[in-house]
Amino acid sequence: MAILDRVNYPKDIKKLSKTELQQLSNELRDLVVGVVSKTGGHLASNLGVAELTVALHYVFNAPKDKIIWDVGHQSYIHKILTGRKKKFHTLRQFGGISGFPKLSESVYDAFETGHSGTSISAALGMAAARDIKKGNNKVIAVTGDASLSNGISLEAINNAGHLKKDLIVILNDNEMSIAPNVGAISAHLNRIITGEFYNNAKEKAKKFISKTEIFGLPVMRIAKVIEEGLKGIISHGIMFEELGFRYIGPINGHNIGQLIETFESIKKFKGPIMVHVVTKKGKGYEHAENDPTSFHGTPAFEIESGEVSSKKTKSYTKAFSEGLLKLAARNKKIVAITAAMPSGTGLDAFQAKYPDRFFDVGIAEEHAVTFAAGLAVSGLRPVVAIYSTFMQRSYDCILHDVAMPNLPVVLAIDRSGIVGDDGETHQGVFDISYLSHIPNLTIMSPADEKEFKEMLGIAFKLKGPSAIRYPRGEVVLGSLGGGKTVFGRASQIRAGKDICIIAVGTMLSEALKAADELVKENIFPAVIDARFIKPVDTDMLEYAAKNYKKIIILKHTARGQVWSEAPRSAVYIMPKAVHKRRATMLHLHFRWV
Repeated sequence: MAILDRVNYPKDIKKLSKTELQQLSNELRDLVVGVVSKTGGHLASNLGVAELTVALHYVFNAPKDKIIWDVGHQSYIHKILTGRKKKFHTLRQFGGISGFPKLSESVYDAFETGHSGTSISAALGMAAARDIKKGNNKVIAVTGDASLSNGISLEAINNAGHLKKDLIVILNDNEMSIAPNVGAISAHLNRIITGEFYNNAKEKAKKFISKTEIFGLPVMRIAKVIEEGLKGIISHGIMFEELGFRYIGPINGHNIGQLIETFESIKKFKGPIMVHVVTKKGKGYEHAENDPTSFHGTPAFEIESGEVSSKKTKSYTKAFSEGLLKLAARNKKIVAITAAMPSGTGLDAFQAKYPDRFFDVGIAEEHAVTFAAGLAVSGLRPVVAIYSTFMQRSYDCILHDVAMPNLPVVLAIDRSGIVGDDGETHQGVFDISYLSHIPNLTIMSPADEKEFKEMLGIAFKLKGPSAIRYPRGEVVLGSLGGGKTVFGRASQIRAGKDICIIAVGTMLSEALKAADELVKENIFPAVIDARFIKPVDTDMLEYAAKNYKKIIILKHTARGQVWSEAPRSAVYIMPKAVHKRRATMLHLHFRWV
């Protein structure tokens, strides 16, 4: 009988021996691989935290003790151990369990986390609230080494050291975010792990004094106390000590006994504690260990071969990558910036070809944008490629550092619109709303591959900032029939009678399909490709108002603005209400079946 069969809640874990706990960790990995191979999801990060998750629930008493998972994509094993094992096969499916912690899903999910850097701030707030309410529970934030490069993490650590609240931060160091980590903090942690003087001295001392006693007390016990007091000097953990944390580690994140022993010890400590745990991303599944980047977030795959099950098509990300490389070959001033996602944004090819013109700033979206502003004001032409949901974090930097001084920074906003499986924390449905009112900013949305590459060309010729928003998924190859993309101009794809459909971005192909269906009913709608969300082609609006009785606008988001003049996802325009700079639009619940 599998040990996992006997485990449904954390209380069941506490009945197991250390040997059984290790076997349980292995069985949990097998379950995660089996389910994710069918549903897709975040694999490598979850495989790396099996022992860590088991040890946390073995030692601490959730849900009274609060465990907050940073980013949250590594919470699958936590979900299995907290009453959701039987539903785990529904992971990231409609009506199933979320791929991230969710307050409404379980009392064991202490906080909703979908973006990096969240856990320490939230945990510190919970610890402060506990003290105000005279509580006695523990608060544990599990954060990643990559998350420490995030501004909010550093702000939280700074505040925690000042407040001196009883707080435990587990630093899960797997030397990766999605791609290999970059930056001074990552290098610092690596020096801690690989510090030969400290680790060699520690091992030699253990061998020498392991069997010696002083006054009847084992010297090993005395040495451990001394070690904790001196390791900040001997190793590089002094950085955290100076910030007000008691630093413990680094310890082996796959040694269940060592994890439990460490966690049992720190339960007695007061004040901020940083436990440095070293894990291997993809642990236990050969393909994920060898290629943790590809298996960070993966579609369904074949377990034995590791091959992705879905068909290979060209994505918008790939089209962006190809178009950028061609432009960069002609313009040596073009530089590219990513926030820890060179592969996900398609900039890995740019990195390989132009390493001196490529910058990975780590998980620091705000810095990425203002860094780009510094490049732009110095005469270069930077492009910042960030997912829509993460670009939200850089809002003030876009407004204050890029748009107000009117600097030529290109924002390549990937994963715009409905993203799907990862849930609401990752949906790119707000970018039109939060960008459209920013001054000086041009916003474009391509409908096909040809248009996308033409928009990139336009973006790098503009004297001010621009944003190109595009979705996850397959790009329409070639052209849907529009002419050459001209700045600020829409394109009529089809003429028609009485009805005009104005489509934005990827909705153009849907508009054309809908028009084909309507033709069968002797209804002949015109179809216009809007192309530019800002500035609005008001001449096109005037033309449509004069020639069509009904106008329908489609865009690829759930809510928010179509244009600054069109604040709904699908609208019906009365022609007489269209004026030169303002269109009054009524909301229409519009859906093609």
